[in-house]
Amino acid sequence: MANSKSGDSSLDRLVRILSAFGADAPSLTIGALAVRANVPLATAYRLADQLLSHDFLRKDASGSLRLGLGLWELANRSSAALDLREAAMPFMEDIQAVVGQHTQLAVLRDDEVLVIERLSGRDSVVNQARVAGRLPVHRTSAGMVLLAFAPVHVQEAYLRGHPNAFLPSETGLADSRQALALVRGQGFAAFNGLVDEETTGIAVPVLGRGRIAVAALGVVVARDEGKVHSILPVLLTGARGIARAMGEHVD
Repeated sequence: MANSKSGDSSLDRLVRILSAFGADAPSLTIGALAVRANVPLATAYRLADQLLSHDFLRKDASGSLRLGLGLWELANRSSAALDLREAAMPFMEDIQAVVGQHTQLAVLRDDEVLVIERLSGRDSVVNQARVAGRLPVHRTSAGMVLLAFAPVHVQEAYLRGHPNAFLPSETGLADSRQALALVRGQGFAAFNGLVDEETTGIAVPVLGRGRIAVAALGVVVARDEGKVHSILPVLLTGARGIARAMGEHVD
């Protein structure tokens, strides 16, 4: 594709346009979109028109732009995340029925936790995780599990790239390496108040070959309910079931 005067390609600009939308900005005016995507206004108009014609963007009642269903359709035709979600769903439904709180599935992506699926009940506690949303690795139990059971070079790259990544001092595990070693040694992560003060996140790895985590399976429950060890067997059973359903074999 043709390059702009700044040297970036049309594809680069299209990706920035689509990536500008998020949980904090599900709807954008063309002017705001141009700013967030760092493209000239005329370019934003031109690319938005092209994306609208393919239903990758759509206009809402106010005339602002939103992501369109065309993207969803394209992503769901062939997706590793979809395969993982389909394998996990029966086990997640069982866990959610037992625990009665948020049950979620996540993977490690670009140094962040990417939420693949979340099931919630009517009386579930507050939870900032959203499907297709991202959270910091070192501020979630799922993230700590994913990193603890990642290859060593992935751990080292994360720690080098995030030298200030550490857990709150009240966990007693302010040192990241100490925290990862503990999580790997015990086989799960359970932390209070990492994202929301009143909740506890509990997560276990879905292990693949070489005991590397292909995903994290977790729940978010009310803090200080003392449920960690009663919930762990359900999570561990579900994680093993997901691994088998995906054809993963733990060494």
